[in-house]
Amino acid sequence: MCYLPRRKLSIFRGFRCLSEPEPKCPPEPGPLTVEHVATAKLPTAIGEFLISGYRSTNSNEEFVVLHKGEMRPDIPTLVRIHSQCLTGDVFGSVKCDCGPQLEQAMRMIEAEGRGAIVYQQQEGRGIGIINKIRAYALQDEGADTVEANEALGFAVDARSYRQCAEILFDLGLCKVRVMSNNPDKLKALEEAGLNVVERIPIEIDTQEPAAHYLRTKKEKLGHLLKNLT
Repeated sequence: MCYLPRRKLSIFRGFRCLSEPEPKCPPEPGPLTVEHVATAKLPTAIGEFLISGYRSTNSNEEFVVLHKGEMRPDIPTLVRIHSQCLTGDVFGSVKCDCGPQLEQAMRMIEAEGRGAIVYQQQEGRGIGIINKIRAYALQDEGADTVEANEALGFAVDARSYRQCAEILFDLGLCKVRVMSNNPDKLKALEEAGLNVVERIPIEIDTQEPAAHYLRTKKEKLGHLLKNLT
């Protein structure tokens, strides 16, 4: 049997072929820093899902997980880590592709019958909604998304995905097929101990101003966007 290396993956191609056994998953026994609070049914226009709430045990952060089907450690399962985007997910802003990405991920999970979306409260790549609006104001003056964050004194991307990985472990997952264009996100999930078997691109047909935003993410943040010109 051929195993793929976890660290040298494939996150850019999608598959792995390694010479060493798959690592233990979860990697180390120990207390999680998230706790499950409740789960309920959630019928949507796309299909019926379960919605679960989690709380961090070391901060005031809360997480929501939309999931469907049996979660098993031995089955490579569709997952997405989706950072909260009030402007795109709720108001339908065309400055980004966040809302359509979320909908596409839900449709892919519904079609497959199994998968999970971890929705984390890290608005504006971790700077919060008010500072995101301040960044938008700078973008109105000509700055791009990276320049705006830096001008406000923030990191270009302040997000952490460790607790998102813990939630996936708690759901019962170890092998994941990640719907993402962000290589840093895949690297973080692998470093947390998840077995990332495949990266599934989630590219959306966009027009300006979202296309400009995505070009910046491709050129300055290394996002994997093959269809963007």
